[in-house]
Amino acid sequence: MEPSYRLVISCPDRIGVVAMVSNFISSHGGSITEANQHSDLSSGWFFMRYEISAHSLPFTLDELCEKFAPIAQSFNMHWRIVDSTRPKKVVLMASRESHCLADLLYRYHSGELKCEIPCVIANHDDLRSMVEWHGIPYHHVPVARDNKDKAFSQVNELVERYQADTIVLARYMQILPPSLCERYAGRTINIHHSFLPSFAGAKPYHQAHERGVKLIGATCHYVTEDLDAGPIIDQDVIRISHTDEIEDMVRLGRDVEKTVLARGLRWHLEDRILVHGNKTVVFN
Repeated sequence: MEPSYRLVISCPDRIGVVAMVSNFISSHGGSITEANQHSDLSSGWFFMRYEISAHSLPFTLDELCEKFAPIAQSFNMHWRIVDSTRPKKVVLMASRESHCLADLLYRYHSGELKCEIPCVIANHDDLRSMVEWHGIPYHHVPVARDNKDKAFSQVNELVERYQADTIVLARYMQILPPSLCERYAGRTINIHHSFLPSFAGAKPYHQAHERGVKLIGATCHYVTEDLDAGPIIDQDVIRISHTDEIEDMVRLGRDVEKTVLARGLRWHLEDRILVHGNKTVVFN
């Protein structure tokens, strides 16, 4: 993959934003290899993502940021420029369910996910052998009602030690404390085994079975202090019928869960997601 710089912008919608950004890039000989734009008419905000060939520009990433900063300031932009050759460090967290974790490890091992996975943190020891087969350190941090503060202090220490850019809860069945949610806001991804906002919280398949729904799904979202209520990244569904028991729904749902989580993580790694309030713009 050709090295590129990803310019990601959100700002109040004004005439001239696209022209100013495009002219800045072209005036330095930059080649735009992918361009995405969206105007949200209800909020009056504009969103943009450009991929720029790194070889086409005559300066480094730091120099590019320095030269672009005055333009960003003039349009009150929230912005970042990311070097595509610098993989994000992703710490995975899990409990006992293996399907999401195994799927992400496979995609990582096969080169589908362009990232580094420096470690896996789990509150049970069940998945150690699978993780260590991939040559990835496994940290067992038990979480009980009477030791949550100590446990999550250890989790935070591990996340900081491995310099994580992103945390992924691959069916990690614990609620993160507010301090961790705030510190890694927009960088902590969860998979919920329900088509949110339906059936939030515990045992969503049981809730869905009792309700007699005909579609079940999964939701990949960013984690906030509000349980299962963070900005939604991706969702998908699968059809069921009255003949399906809870065990069938769990089995069918696992396929949706791992696909949605992997898709959401890939978009995050490629800087395709812009968060605005409690919603996302996803340039997929």
